Amino acid sequence: MAEVMASAATGVMGSVIGKLTAMLGEKYQLARDAEEGIRFLKEELSTMDAVLQNLAEKDDDQIDPLAKDWRSKVRELSYDIEDCIDRFRLNHSHGGSKANFVRKAVRKVKILLQDRGLAEEIQKLKSLVIEQSERAKRYDIHKYQAASPQPVLLDLRAPALFAEARDLVGIDGPRKEIIELLTCEEMQHKVVSIYGTAGQGKTTLAMEVYRKITEAFDCRAFVSVSQTPDIKKLLRDILSQISNNQFDDQTERWEMEQLIRNMRDYLIDKRYLILIDDIWSVAAWELIESALPRNDNGSIVITTTRSKTVAKSCCAGIGAHMYEAQPLGDDDSQRLFFKRLFCSREDCPQDLREVSSDILKKCGGLPLAIISIAGLLANKRQTVEVWVNTLKSISAAVDKDSHIDKMKRILLLSYFELPRHLKSCLLYLSVFPEDYMIDCRELILLWVAEALIPGQDTESMEQLGRSYLNDLINRSLVQPAKVGADGSTVKTCRVHDVTLEFIVSKAVEDNFVTIWNRNGFSQNYTCNKIRRLSIQEGISGPVEEMVKTIKHAHIRSINIFCYNNSGLVKHASKFLSNQVLRVLNIRGLRVDGECYLGQVKRISQMKYFGIKIIRPGGCELPEDLEKLQHLETLDFSSTNISKLPASIIQLQRLVRLNVGFWVQLPDGIGNLQALEELSTISLSFQSVKFIQGLSDLTNLKVLAIVWTDATEVRDVEGHEKEKACISSLTKLFTRLRQFSVVGCPDATLSFMSLCVGSPPPLQRLVLGNLSAVPHQISSLLNLTHLRIGLRGEVSQERINILASLPILVSLTVFLFPGNEGESSSLPILGIFHPRYAINSEGFQRLVKFTLDCALETALEFEPGAMPKLQRLELLLPARCQFKYGDGGLVLGLQNLAGLKYVNVYIDCKAATSDEVDSLEDDIRGVAGVHHNRPIVQVERMNQDWMAPRVQP
Repeated sequence: MAEVMASAATGVMGSVIGKLTAMLGEKYQLARDAEEGIRFLKEELSTMDAVLQNLAEKDDDQIDPLAKDWRSKVRELSYDIEDCIDRFRLNHSHGGSKANFVRKAVRKVKILLQDRGLAEEIQKLKSLVIEQSERAKRYDIHKYQAASPQPVLLDLRAPALFAEARDLVGIDGPRKEIIELLTCEEMQHKVVSIYGTAGQGKTTLAMEVYRKITEAFDCRAFVSVSQTPDIKKLLRDILSQISNNQFDDQTERWEMEQLIRNMRDYLIDKRYLILIDDIWSVAAWELIESALPRNDNGSIVITTTRSKTVAKSCCAGIGAHMYEAQPLGDDDSQRLFFKRLFCSREDCPQDLREVSSDILKKCGGLPLAIISIAGLLANKRQTVEVWVNTLKSISAAVDKDSHIDKMKRILLLSYFELPRHLKSCLLYLSVFPEDYMIDCRELILLWVAEALIPGQDTESMEQLGRSYLNDLINRSLVQPAKVGADGSTVKTCRVHDVTLEFIVSKAVEDNFVTIWNRNGFSQNYTCNKIRRLSIQEGISGPVEEMVKTIKHAHIRSINIFCYNNSGLVKHASKFLSNQVLRVLNIRGLRVDGECYLGQVKRISQMKYFGIKIIRPGGCELPEDLEKLQHLETLDFSSTNISKLPASIIQLQRLVRLNVGFWVQLPDGIGNLQALEELSTISLSFQSVKFIQGLSDLTNLKVLAIVWTDATEVRDVEGHEKEKACISSLTKLFTRLRQFSVVGCPDATLSFMSLCVGSPPPLQRLVLGNLSAVPHQISSLLNLTHLRIGLRGEVSQERINILASLPILVSLTVFLFPGNEGESSSLPILGIFHPRYAINSEGFQRLVKFTLDCALETALEFEPGAMPKLQRLELLLPARCQFKYGDGGLVLGLQNLAGLKYVNVYIDCKAATSDEVDSLEDDIRGVAGVHHNRPIVQVERMNQDWMAPRVQP
């Protein structure tokens, strides 16, 4: 099957040409006229694809309106051809050997009639293709020449660039000014509103102020409003953060007035710190403000906005200050620019410094513009000629007399510099709402399902998708939000709101995505067929009319990001009646009743099926799931589905199956020979036959299970399950790369030691609720990530086992009370553990260390310990701060030579205020004199459960 790159704007052309090629093979016995028509379409579309790719390399200003119109019509025609092919393949995919003679005969007659219909439809499509070919010749569309492709590079400096923008460049002065405004002695209610143009770093500045204010607040919250805000959802988010999720089960049912009243009641006697980012209107601010009482307890509210009018509204009161964000000065602009390209300004070649200054002048001190241009140059040769040409392009873009602002012009320039395959991947980001934290793995799988990543092998396609994402991050079009311990894998990402505005405008213009938000449908709704649909807000009003319109559309993917949407649930079966649907991705849909997903035969082309439904509702799956023969990803991990239909074991292409641990799966799991990932299954809900069948999954690479608790396996069936599980895991362990097991009795870890020969390929391991570190772990020489939960005291010998792992980069240890009668909620005085010492032996590659401690213990890092550690996260009980003598619970932070980030969660339960303050002061004091000046964040937990203050 032909494998070609996704087309510039839609990614559809490569897919449709490949399918046309497949139809000309021996599998489909086509009538002569149908075969000739398909061959003609393939050849013509291949030629058109070359022209489309050439057009994709041009700025819109370089393409005349006739060529733009031709490009749009060919793109839509490609969609129609692919839909026609998919319907044909669907007709030929049913009626297996089990069907009786009559059914087969009836089926053949239907197919014959449908094939005649196909021939007629192909003739119509052929006529349309001929028409567009003639137009291309008539208007000389072929004159556009292809641009040279840019190489795809992986640059690990990109995440550091955003860290630099966040923590260092141009921040110190403005941050200090704002903090001085907010931390004066008076306890009156204070507001500061930061305003300025798009891309000026307002959010970055506000977040730095939010992090740096270290005074004691009863509660904190950070929310982003966006251009089309859902104020009820936003207020629920604030209340959830300030109350530690206390009201989460109730707020979904509250009306706006009740939500505001309860939020005011909760905050009325508290000192709070709240950051409200990106407010677009006075009306939105007034609603939010009505929920924030002015209680004169020293509370602080920080807002950001592009509008000076909104800033004035925020500051209409005593103790309020407007702060205008300023562009970066020359020194800070150069520092940010050179950080991306050369690590420092001193490393910039002398012959590039003059042109660099000219380029930076065009950026006007806007951090986002500087980052975007640096990302653009990072993929070019570092020569004066290349940079001067880039400067000319920037000048041509930003100096135009245009209604489009400078930042949009720079983004347009970056967009047209993208290789063809990256344009489609970038435009796909338009399906996500503003400020949405995007799971990178999920994004890559969506790209694969949408045929934006070429290839057949799932692993290589994921790797290529990861490379595409890295490239977009390198170009500063996507921002890394969370980076893995290895420093090279981005786990979550986001798109700057200014960049997203640009991406959405291009996606709507190219009819790549149709969006529903609080403003209704995007402008391409009425004039084009809907190809991809992103529902970002609840649908109100005439739902039936909207569903009726969508039912007959050519929708190939549906992404839903909303909660209150009973209309969608009610019409779910109609909503999914489209035969060409490939992706159904529901993230956050509240169901008050039952949700029936309709007949699978209508959506048999689906490749990605994921649902996250908020309780108390439920979701009912069809029994005929076996018809989803193209399905590769099935994710029901966040629904309350308790049982999957038996037909699921017939999904021969299923690669990833993610369910909740409470789900019962049918026997015969071994039939899923393509399966590579299975999570999370509880043995208590599965049969012995199912557990035995796990060993037949020869391609399984990722497995997560919940082991039956020891108290539940005393019956005969329980022992049989345990025996079967050890047997299956022994076979699987030689192939698994990621393995998670929670509740596993220590004695059952024997499957690790039964592996013989070379070390197993396991790279990530999660073990929970063990009495000691298993000695078998020492044989896992390929392990890079380990999370382990332990009960009671850990011996130095077992610590040394962990320290001996040669390439371990991330270690998380949970310490729980053992069998001494100790309880984490009601600590018994006098029962505490010795101080754990980490010496210079072992942990030579460790980059991230997390200790979550629910018992009384302390920690010491000796000189030379963990030499490459950058991130340290600690959860410690403050109640034993004074029991360990000088230095308190943590000693030797100064000995961690590579330390950059310290996150400390202080458990205040049963602790005095002196103990809590002392623990925080110790951490901040040592970090403050560390040669790296690591960033320190401290959060106090369970303050309502602190020990009462002793009266003198």
